[in-house]
Amino acid sequence: MKTTPNGTSMLPYYLTTAEVAAHLRLKERKVYDLVRQGHIPCVRVTGKLLFPRHALDLWVMNHLEGDEPTRQPVPPVLAGSQDPLLEWAIRESGADLAMLCHGSGDGARRLLEGAAMLAGLHLLEPDSGAYNRPEAIGLGGMRDLVIIRWAMRRQGLLLPAGNPQGIQGMADLQRSGLRVAHRQPEAGADVLFRWLLARHGLDRSNLRLVVHAALTEDDLALAVSAGDADAGLAVEAAARRHGLEFIPLHVEQFDLAMRRRSYFEPAVQRLLAFGHSQRFRQRAQAMGGYDVSDLGEVAYNA
Repeated sequence: MKTTPNGTSMLPYYLTTAEVAAHLRLKERKVYDLVRQGHIPCVRVTGKLLFPRHALDLWVMNHLEGDEPTRQPVPPVLAGSQDPLLEWAIRESGADLAMLCHGSGDGARRLLEGAAMLAGLHLLEPDSGAYNRPEAIGLGGMRDLVIIRWAMRRQGLLLPAGNPQGIQGMADLQRSGLRVAHRQPEAGADVLFRWLLARHGLDRSNLRLVVHAALTEDDLALAVSAGDADAGLAVEAAARRHGLEFIPLHVEQFDLAMRRRSYFEPAVQRLLAFGHSQRFRQRAQAMGGYDVSDLGEVAYNA
């Protein structure tokens, strides 16, 4: 087995049964027993068992003695930020998750309170440019927090078809009379919008913001397509879905946060497995603005 310069092992992304047995210091027969009982995460490829390394590590961490949180039932709810691709995948995968998307900040709070199984997050830390850092979003105290990568997505300005106002970028948003759609304060898109304004030296108070904040990406896109706003910040997929023009401005990180035990819930496993299907990848490409090459990677494991 390969090792790093300091002598630690470098395990491949997928482990064989023999490698798992050596890694866990078990006999291979015991590994087969765990597979037969459905206790250990694995996939079967052309008749051969393979074990995703990150899933195996989460499985081990989930069985630490003395680190068992109170196991109260968690409702099968995905809270946090809305994502068009995630919304579609939940429906098509049969994951049986209800969606309650009121922004990343709201999702982090519901996850912490045990009111949601998953939280969709894309919270930018303005000072560092990092995304979804637990300490910055109020989840630093969760001993069993796991954050899984969903996608990288393009955010930008949504404009009416044909761009009748001739908007070229952020600086044009301060034009007199131009109506700008915006998101609620707890939304990751609002944090990004304020950060982009600051980078361009623009004062939010000088913009003509529409009266009511849009609660989702689609709500903002609908405001622009219905003529209630002349521009707004949202993901490229929302622009395409509503036939709007799109000016790309930023690539962001969208993750799924959960408690470690929730990772092994059938609803979550079904969703992540669907995320590795050819059908899912084709849909992501058709929607536009997504890079799903790292989907399922563990971005954080407390």
